[in-house]
Amino acid sequence: MRKQYHFRKVGNDTYIWDVHNLVELTKKFKVKEIPLSEIKELEEPYWYPDTHPTTQEIIEHMQLIQEADLAYPIILCSQGRLMDGMHRVGKAKILGKNLISVVQFDVDPKPDFINIDEDDLTYDD
Repeated sequence: MRKQYHFRKVGNDTYIWDVHNLVELTKKFKVKEIPLSEIKELEEPYWYPDTHPTTQEIIEHMQLIQEADLAYPIILCSQGRLMDGMHRVGKAKILGKNLISVVQFDVDPKPDFINIDEDDLTYDD
């Protein structure tokens, strides 16, 4: 899995979780299925909240969606918001699926970083 992070604005702060850590923390969680219609982020500007993507950026996400493996559940926070798996959500939607496998935190883990610039994070595996 490529190195990636989940970012969430909390008040004036940006909380950042290392997705590899989230996957490790949820390995023994019970997997359940939920309707795709419950994924709120499908109706939100998830990947590009503040900018308009270039065609190349859209193509790159399309490639990641094609490569996504639906065998792995997406990860939701305790409030049901997506922490990992939007490419899998996209793939499931494109394939006409109604349900998707999820694991969900009862209590959210502490972020790995707070208010770190995205360019200062390590993206090497």
